[in-house]
Amino acid sequence: MTRALAFVLALLTIVTLGACSTPPPPTGDEVQRLVAEIRNLGPDVDPEEADRAARIAYSYTAQLAQDYQITDPPLIHNAKVNKGLRPRGLCWHWAEDIERRLKQEKFQTLDMHRAIANADNPFRIDHSTAIISRKGETMYDGVVLDPWRYGGVLYWSPLPDDTRYEWVPRETVLEKRRREQAARLTPLPGT
Repeated sequence: MTRALAFVLALLTIVTLGACSTPPPPTGDEVQRLVAEIRNLGPDVDPEEADRAARIAYSYTAQLAQDYQITDPPLIHNAKVNKGLRPRGLCWHWAEDIERRLKQEKFQTLDMHRAIANADNPFRIDHSTAIISRKGETMYDGVVLDPWRYGGVLYWSPLPDDTRYEWVPRETVLEKRRREQAARLTPLPGT
C-alpha cells in the first residue's frame, strides 16, 4: 500500500509540475523578436546570420518536437523517454541537437555555448540549454535557447533576464562531476 501511495503522489507531482509549463500564447512575431535580440548582442553581429539563427532555432525546434513525438508537458515526456516510450526529448537532447544544428551554419559573428542549471541542487532536476552569443563573448552575454522548457515551444531570453535558472557553463559542471567521481574511486591513503 505504501508503494502504491508513493507512486500516486509522485505521479500527481509530475502532472502538477508539468501543468505549470504551459507555453506562452504565440504572438506571430517571435522570430523577428529573436532576430532583433541576436542582433542586439553587438554591432558586429551580421544581420543575415542573426536572421538565419533565429529562423533555424524556431523551425528546428518544431522539427524536433515532431521527431521526439512531443505530446505532453516536459516532465511527463521525460518520464516517457526514461521508460523507453519516446526516442528523445530530455532537456540535454534538445540542447545538444539545437547546438549541433546551429553550429552547422559555421557562423562568423556568433558562437554557441552549452549550460546546465540546478547541478548542485539536490531538490531539482538538472536542466541543460544552448546559448547563442556574439563571437568571442561568453555565454553570460548571450541568449538562452530553451526548447524543452515549454515542451517543444522555443523559449528564449537574454541570459541575465532568465531568472528561473542559474546557468553554469556545461564544461564547468562536467569537470566538477569528473573530479567528484575520481575522488570516490581513489582509495584513501593507508587503506
